Amino acid sequence: MRIRSLVLCAAVLASGVTSASATMRIAEDRGGQIGHYLQAFAMLHSSGERVVVDGNCLSACTLVLGLIPRAKMCATPRARFGFHAAWMPDSDGRPVTSSLGTQALWNIYPASVRRWINQHGGLSRKMIYLQGRALGGIVERCEQSTRRANMRSERRYTGSVRYQGASAASDRR
Repeated sequence: MRIRSLVLCAAVLASGVTSASATMRIAEDRGGQIGHYLQAFAMLHSSGERVVVDGNCLSACTLVLGLIPRAKMCATPRARFGFHAAWMPDSDGRPVTSSLGTQALWNIYPASVRRWINQHGGLSRKMIYLQGRALGGIVERCEQSTRRANMRSERRYTGSVRYQGASAASDRR
């Protein structure tokens, strides 16, 4: 129920799109709790900022693929998305797969991403990586001229979720 509420909240926040010319660069993001990423990417969507993925975008960070419009996102040759099933710690702190969390991820990913995940074994405890030529069919490649023009107004986004005061520690989903 909580996941459903988070998805609904993200959709509501994402519906208020405004225009902006700044760029958010995502690099070396290892992921974290799904709810934090839903909130951060919904706010990013609402801002109208362009997103450049330039390095690792792992775990919950991959939600960017379903929450940011394809026309507002591009990937550099260094971009790499890492997918796995959602998990929560058990009473001893060991990871246990969360079927609700995994279903929430699945519902947010666009059909092209779900198709790729299925072709590579599905969401499991094992991380699978989308990069290079395969990524080019899902996310536009960043053009050199676009990158240069946006460098002046670019903000960096690395590590854990940090967007307009919202932050998440390195907890994993």
